[in-house]
Amino acid sequence: PILLEQLESEGVSTDHLTVLVANGLHKPMTREELVENLGKDIVEKYSVLNHVSDDMDRHVFLGRTSFGTDVRINRSFVEAKFKIATGLVEPHFFAGFSGGYKSILPGISSTETVYQNHSYKMIGHPMARAGVLDGNPIHEDIWQAGRMAGIDLIVNITVSGRRISGVYAGGVDDAYMRATRRVLLESTVRVSREYDVVITSNGGYPLDRNLYQAVKGMSTGELVVRKGGTIIIASECRDGVAHPEFQRLMELGESPRDVLDYIRENEPLRDQWEAQILARIMLKAKVIVVSEYLDRRTAERMGLKTVKCFDEALEVAGIKRNGGKSIAVIPDGPYTIPKIQT
Repeated sequence: PILLEQLESEGVSTDHLTVLVANGLHKPMTREELVENLGKDIVEKYSVLNHVSDDMDRHVFLGRTSFGTDVRINRSFVEAKFKIATGLVEPHFFAGFSGGYKSILPGISSTETVYQNHSYKMIGHPMARAGVLDGNPIHEDIWQAGRMAGIDLIVNITVSGRRISGVYAGGVDDAYMRATRRVLLESTVRVSREYDVVITSNGGYPLDRNLYQAVKGMSTGELVVRKGGTIIIASECRDGVAHPEFQRLMELGESPRDVLDYIRENEPLRDQWEAQILARIMLKAKVIVVSEYLDRRTAERMGLKTVKCFDEALEVAGIKRNGGKSIAVIPDGPYTIPKIQT
């Protein structure tokens, strides 16, 4: 509201303002969801448009990145005279950080464009990790696509303890890099080794609403769990798995390796990136999900173990008092970047 009010105070007519919701590949928001996220006053006062990635007529081809990604961007955005992107900058488990040009890709890109950016090869790159920008092909691809689309102004925020810790406005190059430096400083935790057991969460509501999103917290545990160890993640998962294609991929074959082989041989596939990352994690460690909602049989078909409480999780993980196992606890998984000191 503050940004829109400021624009109006500078003489911009309400009729000339459009709010474009950067849904990426997610389904368009309902009116109720728009009101929940934007507020009733904004929904009723301004033109609010949902980005729909599957609607090819709504996209404009702008060119191809050096990574071979065909850049097709929402037509309403491309044709706008002045373009402002808002967002939150936080660690992202394969793009490095959220915010910045991620408002463009995947935010308002076509399905094909997102698939190419999230391909098996790109996701599988060793630099496609949280907190990494230099050498991260996904981030660099996003950056090139964003420059093609153009953003005149970004207003990105950072948070700490669930409160806004910084507001970064200006050109993308300057404002975004300042924001990522702050998040990297505040999120990085240095540890001396890998651990037998890593206990973490998916950061609480709303990020822990489903298993699909919980992969983000698991990927944090992956960074510091030893090979053959255990990751215990607390995630409410009130909506279950929530992504049918992700579930279908994880139920293929007899092992995580089968899932990876299938994705590599059959891409592009909806939600393949999430399945690829989860399968990679499962090749390294056993995953136990603490959730009162997640169906046990569904989880088992996906290769996961689900329990109702932490006591049961500790028992399944073989943790006993004075049992000798090394344990790391990461309270806010997706918002933490653990680094092993060498």
